[in-house]
This record gives sequence, C-alpha cells and structure tokens, in this order.
Amino acid sequence: MRVGDVWFCSRSKFPTVGLDAAAKCHHGPRMAQQFNESNFDAEVLKSDVPVLVDFWAEWCGPCKMIGPLIDELGAELEGKAKVGKVNVDEARDLAVRFGVRSIPLLLFFKDGEVADQVVGAGMSKEMLKQKLLALV
Repeated sequence: MRVGDVWFCSRSKFPTVGLDAAAKCHHGPRMAQQFNESNFDAEVLKSDVPVLVDFWAEWCGPCKMIGPLIDELGAELEGKAKVGKVNVDEARDLAVRFGVRSIPLLLFFKDGEVADQVVGAGMSKEMLKQKLLALV
C-alpha cells in the first residue's frame, strides 16, 4: 500500500521510503488482474461487479503507455470494480472471441455483457474511471 512516498508492504512490519520503495517490497504494488482462457468466464463474465478488461500485447507501444493507468485503476477501484488485462499473444482465443482487431482495446463488462468499449490509449485515467464507475 502506498501513502505518499511511503510503501507499506503487507509482509513487513516496517514502511519503506523513496522512489524505489515498491521494488523493495518483494511483491510490489497492487496491479491489475491477469485474465486468460482459464479464468475469464469466472472472473469477468460471472463477476458481481463491473469489469474493465485491457486487451494488450508486449510489443504494442500504446499498450505500454496505458498499462500503468490500468494498474492504478485496479488498485483504486478494488472492491468496487475489477480491472484486468488479457495478453492477446497468450490468449488468442479470447481475442478472437471478442473481435479484437486493434489494441489496446478496453472492454467494459456488466452482468457478463460488453457495456462499453474504448480503442486506443487516448483516454485519461479519470475518464476510464468514470466510465467504469457509471456501471456500478
């Protein structure tokens, strides 16, 4: 957990200070969930809360730009909504299933259905957060 420049590692009794504090905690800051073929239906389609899914790839420049925002949203909205990622190179069947033609593709799910989508990395974290919270 981060408070200012201080990280509180859940497995340590003492806080860590500084820019590299998260790296000193062996499991780092909270990140977006990783979705794949084996957990997608249970974690996304059967979720009781809205879910934002980022379809991305390691080689995609815009995906790398928006990736940290997705991770931050995952931490901020924990308990209110789920935020996760699908690597299209590792989960090709999911990419085909949801018609992913361009990445990053952000799909917003509610009650197991796609409720909204954003293509590209042009939205701010606040705009994405508002879209997701509108589904709560």
